[in-house]
Amino acid sequence: MVTTDADVPYTRLGSTGLEVSRLCLGCMNFGSGEPWMMDDPDASVELMHEAIDLGINFLDTANVYSRGESEELVGEAIGSRDRDELVVATKVYHRMGEGPNRRGLSRKHVLDQAYASLDRLDTDYIDLYQIHRWDERTPVEETLSALTHLVDEGVVRYVGASTMTAWRFTKALYTADAGGYERFVSMQPEYNAVDRHEEANVLPACTEEGVAVLPWSPLAGGFLTGKYERDATVPDGTRAADDEFTRHRFTEENWAVLDAIREVAEEVDATPVQVSLAWLLHRDVVTAPIVGPRTLEHLHEHVGALDVSLTDDQVARIAAPISPRWPAPGKD
Repeated sequence: MVTTDADVPYTRLGSTGLEVSRLCLGCMNFGSGEPWMMDDPDASVELMHEAIDLGINFLDTANVYSRGESEELVGEAIGSRDRDELVVATKVYHRMGEGPNRRGLSRKHVLDQAYASLDRLDTDYIDLYQIHRWDERTPVEETLSALTHLVDEGVVRYVGASTMTAWRFTKALYTADAGGYERFVSMQPEYNAVDRHEEANVLPACTEEGVAVLPWSPLAGGFLTGKYERDATVPDGTRAADDEFTRHRFTEENWAVLDAIREVAEEVDATPVQVSLAWLLHRDVVTAPIVGPRTLEHLHEHVGALDVSLTDDQVARIAAPISPRWPAPGKD
């Protein structure tokens, strides 16, 4: 496994002047109530502190993760650190309680949840406030107006988006330009070496519009770690044991990608995890993959990917088995 003593590199968040680490620490694992969560608050805070000490300045959470518990833990972790050196991102859209106005992207819900997130994060501002999904029931002008208000009030620095069709995303960008609203500066798509449907959807728009790309699920729900084998029983305690969506990744073309990743890992003396992350980091469109380690060992393995250099041939061999298409099977 590649280890690193080098400083974590930084890059600009799309066309903004904001500098973020090339890996973003995903905080969905911090909290309780789901099998993948760490449950131990002290261990969660320790992992975040270690990530910051390693040079990761970019942390991503959402109000819906453990119904705010993740944000509270992020707030605890950053409370003893230099807030000005950190880029804290969170999201809004999903249901946060009973009643008709406790979800979506209405002005009411966006503003209510922004201030609730500020309280849970125990901070005066959110660096990157993102819409978690597109809301078909709310005019995009209303949502953009609410986000612009938050920026004007000084409690949000930048706004971003996640997981939508390219035509909706470009509609939002052009509406912002025409109406004088804040423009989305980032996009969070599902993107990794086997889930490449976004190459035929939103990624070209991000390139054209100078939008940062922050891939979620960079290890395909654990498939690209190499812990699964063809025709073998799924190990107990793994995500695929309980998650049908993860098992749907067990296709021949995906196994062929994993075979290539394993071969390249042998060639560069790295792990499949590190090669999978390095493959993403070699894609020009990618700003910072969102990694979700659950242990300090996993965190160090992920950071080690920053030191893995792949040749053009190795990048192409990993990409070769899949032809990106939209909609992706099972995602329409």
